[in-house]
Amino acid sequence: MTPRERVLRLARKTGILRPRDLRAIGVPREYLRRLRDEGVLEQPVRGLYVLADAAPTEHQSLIEVCKRVPHGVICLLSALQFHGLTTQIPHEVWIALGTKAWAPRLGYPRLRITRFSEASLTYAVESRRIGGATVRVFSPAKTAADCFKFRSKVGLDVALEALRDCMKQRKATLDEVWAAAKVCRVANVMRPYLESLA
Repeated sequence: MTPRERVLRLARKTGILRPRDLRAIGVPREYLRRLRDEGVLEQPVRGLYVLADAAPTEHQSLIEVCKRVPHGVICLLSALQFHGLTTQIPHEVWIALGTKAWAPRLGYPRLRITRFSEASLTYAVESRRIGGATVRVFSPAKTAADCFKFRSKVGLDVALEALRDCMKQRKATLDEVWAAAKVCRVANVMRPYLESLA
């Protein structure tokens, strides 16, 4: 198999390529530029390449962010949209980082960074495969609890909608939401709302 064929095979498998991905298959980075110049690959943003004929998914911006910020987790409004738990359409990708983690600066897509404690950042993280890439996102129960924790940023109405839709669509049980509320330290805030749904 030629280096060009190996690059194209990897692009079909992963959906998005970074120059460092070519190291694993033993191909020089120069092939990305060549394939881009030929029109076989496109470069939507600096450092990322996709097949020119690939159909973008509805979660394309999440995939791009997860490729460029692998230590982050999709959270809050972006996680709500991912799980189908909101009518909101975020114009930024909300991403959770540790309290001391490096904050990336991306031109596109725009990021909204929130800082999480280590316990909260690692609790209920789901890894989903979309278009050949892995997207790390908080579970529906954890996302609902996070919305209450960050209600000053997202709004109490969004937090209530998230909790109501999470229960109505059976994306989580009351026990899962309660456990997430304890981890996020919002159990007392959420108690009356959870009791009204029980």
